[in-house]
Amino acid sequence: MRILVLGGDGYLGWPTALHLSARSHDVGIVDSLVRRSYDLEMGTESLVPIRSIHRRVRTWELVSGNRIETYVGDLTDAEFVYATVDAFRPEAIVHFAEQRSAPYSMIDRSHAVYTQTNNVVGTLNLLYAIADIDRSIHLVKLGTMGEYGTPNIDIEEGFIEITHNGRTDVLPYPKQPGSFYHLSKVHDSHNIQFACRAWNLRSTDLNQGIVYGQETPESARHPDLATRFDYDAVFGTVLNRFAVQAVAGHDLTVYGTGGQTRGMLDIRDTLACIELACENPAGEGEYRVFNQFTESFSVAQLAEMVSDAMPGQVTVRQIENPRHEQDEHYYRAAHTKLLGLGLVPHLLDGGTISSLLATAARHRDRVDPRAILPSVQWASTRSTLPTAVHPRGRHAARPGHVEHIGQLPHAERNQRAARGGIATGPNGATREERSGAVENAERP
Repeated sequence: MRILVLGGDGYLGWPTALHLSARSHDVGIVDSLVRRSYDLEMGTESLVPIRSIHRRVRTWELVSGNRIETYVGDLTDAEFVYATVDAFRPEAIVHFAEQRSAPYSMIDRSHAVYTQTNNVVGTLNLLYAIADIDRSIHLVKLGTMGEYGTPNIDIEEGFIEITHNGRTDVLPYPKQPGSFYHLSKVHDSHNIQFACRAWNLRSTDLNQGIVYGQETPESARHPDLATRFDYDAVFGTVLNRFAVQAVAGHDLTVYGTGGQTRGMLDIRDTLACIELACENPAGEGEYRVFNQFTESFSVAQLAEMVSDAMPGQVTVRQIENPRHEQDEHYYRAAHTKLLGLGLVPHLLDGGTISSLLATAARHRDRVDPRAILPSVQWASTRSTLPTAVHPRGRHAARPGHVEHIGQLPHAERNQRAARGGIATGPNGATREERSGAVENAERP
């Protein structure tokens, strides 16, 4: 199957591309490389060093013999989106290519506007490209369980049967998103559902829980294939953050009472779920929703598990919750559809916790303690981050600005190549330019 992975340079997009390629799918990746610019903007970096996108794909071809076609460009550029979809001609598109951080979207007005513009406009451009080029393409879109919020009733998989005034209908499940990022995902879901209804597109919306872990069977084959490990308060996920705090000798900081409960899954299960969705596509005109998680834990439970893995060495400390959310709430969400397709979950246990701790310990010298504590307050319209827009309009960097990214010359070249209908090769250069390709600057 020809599968195009959007956001293929990211935390989950990159290992997804490797996983699908290793299973004999013909894979292409698309990325604007903007996630790397967020590191420059925030003054942070991945705990585990990552290589340039071009070095990554070259290394994968060396160790596996499989080529991953590479396109560098922005989904908000409709011309680029059309040209890339037309050049690669996928049977399925896996869509990770969005700004994925709730705290980032809550920094200030400009970051909220950037998040919604980037996410919603990019997805709209993609929907139009699919409709105009090939309506048989199956769109596998990564949503979030955060779209639902924490209602005081069971959460169903996308839809709920409602009886009102004697009449019954199956309707989209009510959404209570908790940030401007989560709202962008809700808008995506509505737009995708409408496109499926209006244009007979086919789409699977994967409402994903919080992902933990960093290593996969494919990424473990060579250090150049490693994916990101974010631990900071803006982009880091909770279990990864706790692991870094533990090995760095810092208290595990729990927001509020720690009763916030969320669905979670191992990074390896994310890859399996996407493969299952691709290989069992939605029907013509069908918009379906799978809740993509395997277990639910409270923040306090996760902190206790990490503390138990390092007895006598870790202290759990409650701090003021920077978010606008309930500290204690009911949470029960259905997640049977992917299990029905054959998902065999990797459940969270002591071995997984120990693996996370070992990864954090290997790169302890890269930990910046200043990046861990929360600096974005939901109740404020302006953050104290140096990147936030100040009252007089001065700011350190525009959200998503990429002028300092070493890959930009390749990005310009690949955009021109895609617009000309020329597929790019494993080093990001056009086939005509491969022999003279220049390696980009890499993160240390």
